[in-house]
Amino acid sequence: MTFQFSDGQPAQTHVAAPGESVLDVALNNGIQLQHNCGGVCGCSTCHVYINSGGDDLPEISDKEEDFIDRAENPRINSRLACQCVVDKDMQLVVTIPPQHFLGH
Repeated sequence: MTFQFSDGQPAQTHVAAPGESVLDVALNNGIQLQHNCGGVCGCSTCHVYINSGGDDLPEISDKEEDFIDRAENPRINSRLACQCVVDKDMQLVVTIPPQHFLGH
């Protein structure tokens, strides 16, 4: 999984185990990604952009879609990192948008 950052940090690539979420991989590798609800699809703070590999992710739920509508600068490729669970051999490229806000 490759993480890109909208603030100009260099990209980072990390191995994700099957069953881990994008949020898990980020936090396990020291990448700051807000997650006010603790990763249970209860807010929009772990909002990310899936640049490639998104077709292999689980389908977006109505609940996730509702929270994405509340995220800052949602796009067609927006997802919540806590809901993007990886499977074996997935190649994801994820952009983490600015994390300057508090709450949401």
